[in-house]
Parts: sequence; C-alpha cells; structure tokens
Amino acid sequence: MSLYWALFKAFFIIGLFGFGGGYAMLPMINQKVTQAPNFWLTAEEFSDIVAISELTPGPVSINTATFVGFRVTNSVWGSLLATVAVCLPSFIIMLTLTKLYMKYRSGKNADKIFAGLKPVILGLIATAGISLISKETFIDWKSYVIFILAFAGIIKKLDPIKMLLAIGLAGLLIY
Repeated sequence: MSLYWALFKAFFIIGLFGFGGGYAMLPMINQKVTQAPNFWLTAEEFSDIVAISELTPGPVSINTATFVGFRVTNSVWGSLLATVAVCLPSFIIMLTLTKLYMKYRSGKNADKIFAGLKPVILGLIATAGISLISKETFIDWKSYVIFILAFAGIIKKLDPIKMLLAIGLAGLLIY
C-alpha cells in the first residue's frame, strides 16, 4: 500500500470518526501517526506539529493534517491529500445532515440528540488536552511555568492573540 493511500485512509478515518472538532480529534490523530502500524512521527514531533497548528490560523485538526501530510511525504501533495481527507467526511456528513435538519428541525427528538451530544463533546475535548500532557511537553520547570501562565490567562479571559505573543516571547527569552 502506498504511503499516499495510507495517509489518505488514516486522515479520512480521523475525519469520519473524530467527533467534537479539532481538539477532540487530536488523540485520534496522535494514535494514527505515532503508533502502529504507521509510526510516521515521534510523540515529540507530533507535539511540535500541534504547537505550530495552534499558532496558525484555522482549525487545529486541519492544520495538523496539513503539517503531518507534508512531514510524512515531504511534499505539498501529501499536505493537500491529508487536508482533503480529514475534511471530506465532514463535508459529506454535513451536506446530508443539513438536508435532514431542514426537514425535521421542529421535532422534539432533535433537541434530545443535541442534549446528549454536549457531554460527549466535552469529554472528547478534555481527553485531547490530557493526551497532550507528556514528558515531551514538559521538558523542564520553565515549561511548567509557561503552562501555568497560559492557563491563568485562559481563566482570566485574556486576549488569546496577545497571550500567544506574550507566551511566545517568554519562551524565546527563557530558552
């Protein structure tokens, strides 16, 4: 099986079963690219790619797919393929669900379905955050300080762009 087909298949499956958006998809992406049978990236490389994906505009799962596709194939075609593969299932599903929603939106069951999905999505997002905590993330005491400062900024609802710039500058200065 070619590398491109394996890449497409992996990211199509991620796009198909990665419910909850970008952060909720990260554990699945991590598993597909750092573990058997692929072993395309190390945990540290994946962590770096996620960090870069966070800093660039756009959904983190799409950015991660784009970076992984390029890193694995060393080509723009791999980047494009992984990006299309991760987006294609959502496009097809949303097209279908939009038609169904427009037809049945006033029913009681629609509200029940959405009420049931909310806690699942929260759990998936929490799992994504927890899965990124590893020895590659916290390399020394300084990385813990940066994490605590970033977490405090989120709690205080600071402007995310200013916070990213400040934390990036802090990382530049202390490393």
